[in-house]
Amino acid sequence: MRPGIPAPAIAEAITRLRAAGCVFAEEEAAVLSEAAGDEATLAALVGRRALGEPLEQVVGYADFCGVRVRLRPGVFVPRVRSELLVRIATNTESERPVVVDLCCGSGALGLAVRHRLPQAEVHAADVDPVAVACARDNLGGNVYQGDLFEALPEGLRGRVTILLANVPYVATAHIPLLPAEARDHEPHTALDGGTDGLDVFRRVASGAPDWLAPGGILLSEITETQEDQAVQAVRLAGLDADVIYDDDLEARAILGRKNVGGMR
Repeated sequence: MRPGIPAPAIAEAITRLRAAGCVFAEEEAAVLSEAAGDEATLAALVGRRALGEPLEQVVGYADFCGVRVRLRPGVFVPRVRSELLVRIATNTESERPVVVDLCCGSGALGLAVRHRLPQAEVHAADVDPVAVACARDNLGGNVYQGDLFEALPEGLRGRVTILLANVPYVATAHIPLLPAEARDHEPHTALDGGTDGLDVFRRVASGAPDWLAPGGILLSEITETQEDQAVQAVRLAGLDADVIYDDDLEARAILGRKNVGGMR
C-alpha cells in the first residue's frame, strides 16, 4: 500500500467493497490502494469496482503465469486456468518456435510464452481493435487485426509451430448465466462461441493445417461437454487429437498436431 493513503481511507474502501459483494474485500482494497496515488483516486477506483468492473480492468493489469499483463477497459481478462495452455505450449524442444496467439485479447498467452521461451517468434491477432491495441501494449510488434487467419501475414503460412487459439467457447444460451464481471464488462465476441460454444473453434481447426508447420500444434481451451465434438473437429481437419487435463486449474485443453509428413 502506498504510504500516502491513510488507514481510514483504506478501511472505507474495504467497507464499500464488502457492501458491493466483493468476497475478498481486504485483498482487493490492498490492490486498489497500491494502484491509487491518493485518496480521491482510490475512491474513484473503488467506485468502479463496486459497480462490477473487473478488478484487473480497474487497476489496468493482471498478473498471469509469471508476467504482468497490461489491460484496458473492455478487454478480456486472462483466466488462471489458461496457464495450462502456456505450460503445454512451452514444453517444446524447438530452437526458435514460431508462436501465434489467435483471438489474443490482451496478448497474455503470447506474452507468457515469450517470457518462458525468449527465443520464440511471437505473433498475435484479434478481430477487436481495442484488444489489438491492448496486445500491442504488451507484445509490441507483430500484432494484427482481423478475422482469425485472415489477419495473419502470408509469410506465416506453413511455419507456425505453436498455434494458441483461446477462442470464445461459451454457448450462446449460457452467456446470461456468466458472472456480471464477464457478461457486462468483457466483449461478447470474446465469450460467445455459438450454439454449442464451438463455432469459432471449428473454423480455427479447419484452417489450422494450412498454417501449421509439420509437427506443429494447435491448442485451445474446451469444457468437458465439448470434448467429443472438439476432438472430432480436429480429426476432420486432418490433425491428430488429444485432450489434456489439469484438475488443480479445473482446466482442459484440446491439442491438435500436424503429422510430420505434412498433411494438407
